[in-house]
Amino acid sequence: MTTYVYTTSVPVFKQLLKSLSAILTKAEAYAIEKKFEPKVLLDARLFPDMFPLIRQVQVAADFAKSVSARLAGVEVPVYEDNEQTFADLQARISKTLSFIESLTPTQFEGSETREIVLRPGTPKEKKLVGHNYLYHYGMPQFFFHVTTAYAILRHNGLEVGKVDFMGTY
Repeated sequence: MTTYVYTTSVPVFKQLLKSLSAILTKAEAYAIEKKFEPKVLLDARLFPDMFPLIRQVQVAADFAKSVSARLAGVEVPVYEDNEQTFADLQARISKTLSFIESLTPTQFEGSETREIVLRPGTPKEKKLVGHNYLYHYGMPQFFFHVTTAYAILRHNGLEVGKVDFMGTY
């Protein structure tokens, strides 16, 4: 039996990570076509106090893997945040997709009521029930970082639209 937590999370993470990957491919080609260093886009921000593109992609991937792992009841994979190029970001997205695709719907059974503890043992510890964790914390965080990555590239002249953001569904 497929649980609603699985069907409303993993396929959405996959869809938007794949669209983000396609947008990054376009961004790298755009930099080459316009004859500027790709690092300009990788370091671009919407505002000085916001994360640059590289970090937006890293965090989007982190939320896809960590939310999926916690809801499936498995250990969250740890990635080094050492990406410096478009190829590095593509590898991170690919690694994240491989991880979430390895999870089965069965692992998510009962996860809607599973207690999720964020930052355990710290003053910032927060306990959430699985469905609240997914819908009120994990998904909004994921969407924010994917959307911000898209917006950074669009703001810098990359010709992408809603179809690029949505990807294949």
